[in-house]
Amino acid sequence: MSINRENNSLSAKAIYDLTTFTHLDYPDHLSCIVWFGGCNMRCDYCYNKDIVFAKDGKYGYNDILDFLKTRVGLLEAVVLSGGEATSHDLTLFCQKIKELGFKIKLDTNGTNFKQIKELLDLNLLDYVALDYKAPQSKFTQITHSNKFDEFSKTLDYLIETKTNFEARTTLHADLLNEEDINTIIQDLKERDYTNIYYIQEFLDTGVTIGNLTKPKHKINKALLKNDLKIIFR
Repeated sequence: MSINRENNSLSAKAIYDLTTFTHLDYPDHLSCIVWFGGCNMRCDYCYNKDIVFAKDGKYGYNDILDFLKTRVGLLEAVVLSGGEATSHDLTLFCQKIKELGFKIKLDTNGTNFKQIKELLDLNLLDYVALDYKAPQSKFTQITHSNKFDEFSKTLDYLIETKTNFEARTTLHADLLNEEDINTIIQDLKERDYTNIYYIQEFLDTGVTIGNLTKPKHKINKALLKNDLKIIFR
């Protein structure tokens, strides 16, 4: 890529916001979070409503890289989140982050297999948090998209390549029940997923895409399969 094309690519304002410090989002690593605007899903429980519907970003890639240059030796990693980070071209940005010596964690819904495969094949990702939104039978209902096959392909590739990653599900008990969670557990087990399966319980922020409130139902954890180690958070 020519210098001019590279500069133009890195000046694009695709980034909605920046969290300059976190010790929670990438386990055991002091990080910042880069929030990418836009998403190809419309999950009713999503509390990042403003990010999902954002038309323009506040920052360009170069703005973030300039910030990171001031955090060399202070932060260890960069978390790419959203929205859906892989809705944007991340390769050059990730290469520049790596040149500065940071680890990279990607939060993703897994539906841009081509982008994720490229990042993995170039050894640009150190950790991936993959959202397993719902079992196939409810995937479209939950996400308002028809992208289970793309997600499934990414999940298989992460397992095949022994990538350091976690599968996680956001649980709103009025949308997903014990049978749904057990279907996900069974699917992960059959694909030879052996890592921890994280279940994130819905937080009522009052600003979700579907205007959801606290669920009326409560999941019975005793009814969940014990084929995988499950952590609620």
